[in-house]
Amino acid sequence: MTAAPLGPATAQAEQRARTRATLARLVVFSLVLAAIILVAGGDWGWVQGWAYAILLAIVSVGSRWWADRLHPGLLVERDASQSFEDVKPWDRALSPLMALTSSVVIYVVAGLDHRFAWSPPFAPWLTVVGLVLTVLGWALSTWALVANAFFSGVVRIQADRGHTLCDTGPYRIVRHPGYAGLFLTVPGTVLALASLWAIVPGSVALIVAVIRTRLEDRTLHDELPGYREYAQRTRWRLVPGVY
Repeated sequence: MTAAPLGPATAQAEQRARTRATLARLVVFSLVLAAIILVAGGDWGWVQGWAYAILLAIVSVGSRWWADRLHPGLLVERDASQSFEDVKPWDRALSPLMALTSSVVIYVVAGLDHRFAWSPPFAPWLTVVGLVLTVLGWALSTWALVANAFFSGVVRIQADRGHTLCDTGPYRIVRHPGYAGLFLTVPGTVLALASLWAIVPGSVALIVAVIRTRLEDRTLHDELPGYREYAQRTRWRLVPGVY
């Protein structure tokens, strides 16, 4: 026996409930990430750690809430992205690897570095520069997120959502602005948290980002209508004039 289709009002209520649940999980996850920095640092008076953690929590939740307000359903799609069958096999490994090294691992390393003083002291102005770079990187990634209704956490062609090309906002400058933001955020994190050792996981994250960019770009060339013409108009993948 086939279940009756949901009415518009019921479907909308269900979508809102899923969005609220996803947002609640995101809030908890963002607070956990912020706590990792402070717990690993073992110093509740660590001003740089607190500043970074507070900004991280605000941006993580705020950017995704804003994006879902503009593109209803995007938050739920990103939350369930790893469960889709059409995710590219190589990205099932690369996506979590980039996420872990650019967040959890780099925060643990930076926190432990502060706790055990592995790195020499950084000048205060370097911390300020680091926070500025980090915020700029997050701003670029957020701009990409709110501009693109199909900004998924994994590489897949979202036929189920009517996937179309996005060539507005930061996509007029580079083809993969979400990844490009990482090239500001990683060095910013190293400086903001005064940790030379954070360069190690940060470098891994950037290498993975370059690999994902290349593979994703090839996928979009082959499978997304209009992307080849877009790539001719927007030449650079990550950094104008460089790559």
